[in-house]
Amino acid sequence: MICFIFVVLCGLSGSALAKGKANKTSSLFSLPGKVEREPKGKFSVPVLDVKSRQLVLEANQTLTIHCRGRWELSWVFPGGVARDKEIVQLEDSRCGRQSQHYCSQLIISSAQAQHTGSFRCRYSHRTRRQSAVYIYVTDRQRPFVEEQNNSPDLVYIKESQPLVFPCRVTNPDATVSLVKFPDRELTPDQRNIVWNSRQGFLIRSPTYFYIGLFSCKTSVNGTTHSLSYLTHRQVNKILEVYLNSTSPVQTLQGDSLAINCTVTAEWNSRVSISWDYPGKVNRAAIISRRIMASKTHMVFYSILSIPKLHRSDRGLYICRVTSGPVSRETNVSVTVYDRPYIRLTPRQGAIVEAHAGQKSYRLSPKLRAFPAPEIIWLKDGKVAAEQCSRYHVDGNSLVIRDVAEEDAGKYTILVGIQEHRLYQNLTLSLVVNVSPGIEEKAVSLQDPGSVPQGSRQALHCSSHGVPPPHIAWLWHPCPPKGLSGGTRA
Repeated sequence: MICFIFVVLCGLSGSALAKGKANKTSSLFSLPGKVEREPKGKFSVPVLDVKSRQLVLEANQTLTIHCRGRWELSWVFPGGVARDKEIVQLEDSRCGRQSQHYCSQLIISSAQAQHTGSFRCRYSHRTRRQSAVYIYVTDRQRPFVEEQNNSPDLVYIKESQPLVFPCRVTNPDATVSLVKFPDRELTPDQRNIVWNSRQGFLIRSPTYFYIGLFSCKTSVNGTTHSLSYLTHRQVNKILEVYLNSTSPVQTLQGDSLAINCTVTAEWNSRVSISWDYPGKVNRAAIISRRIMASKTHMVFYSILSIPKLHRSDRGLYICRVTSGPVSRETNVSVTVYDRPYIRLTPRQGAIVEAHAGQKSYRLSPKLRAFPAPEIIWLKDGKVAAEQCSRYHVDGNSLVIRDVAEEDAGKYTILVGIQEHRLYQNLTLSLVVNVSPGIEEKAVSLQDPGSVPQGSRQALHCSSHGVPPPHIAWLWHPCPPKGLSGGTRA
């Protein structure tokens, strides 16, 4: 019995389990490969050879942890542990009855303060099934896990989230104070201000008071050590996202393209702007960024440039903006033409009709052209707008207000792209229909009276209209004499 105790103590000397504060964490099983009683639960999670959830080591001591499980095992180390074989040793083996289990031994021969943190053993194919132990590696010269240069670290105050000053310590019994510059010490109340040696200071509901410069301070053997943090209140409110072109972009192959995505956001906002575009996979566009501040908000610019366009660059260009959980996007369609062109055709044939008295009439042929052409309308060979104030050009249409009979004639549209020497024209004949009517005094008002029977009389009727009206005469016999005025008494 005495010999058995001696063997166990020798096996633990110089390791994490040999330290005074870790004596309570006796081994659950002996060395790998030795037959022993299986723990309850049949290894639903890997089992560590320590019962306590934390261990405390002195710097330069050896850390040894055994892990055992049903399936293959892997380890997750704190961020300060370099995956260097000279520092970290892993010994994997099969163990248990008939070697049906898997064992892994972790050895860090000379533990340092930066190794402080959570060590987790987990199943390789079921990573959520894991066991962990938190290791403190105390160092009187380095009470804080993280080291800092002369400048403070930046921590963010996010909406509806707690604020963390991450001043973790290497000794769980260290006394640390939180100080707001210049010298206001904040006392942990375990309600809003919470101290945790593994995390630092936690502010559950940060207000504007926590914007500024803060320090975590502790003293070791009369020497004060500190870490400084500058807080920044991060806002995730995007006000507006827009492009410099709201309508589809048309351009020529070989030309350059520049699309500016502008984002306005509240003060203290930080936004991320990314692009999706047809040529993103094959070749990257040139993307430049600028930030400007006004009195009321922040303005972020992201400019996507392509010096020389190809047909493959046509498609949808999407600007995506994110700020924390908030996201917005906008897009524009880009068409790349091989060459300039003009396509000009009548919309309803070469002869069109209007009616005299119409409030307005629009001569509007079908026109597609790129680049945008110059347009001139002629009436009977002369510039239309110079002939009459009722004529005006609207886009590629000629609008005639208060249509009159004299507006009839031949209208020609001249379309030209001078820099490419492209020209086309189209002539339309406008017919103005005029409703027929009998002219004033066209019918004689003279009463012919009685005329001798058998004599010849001439009756005249003048009418005008477009197209020419058809005139028809109707004869109605007079009523018998004596009946026109009724029956006399």
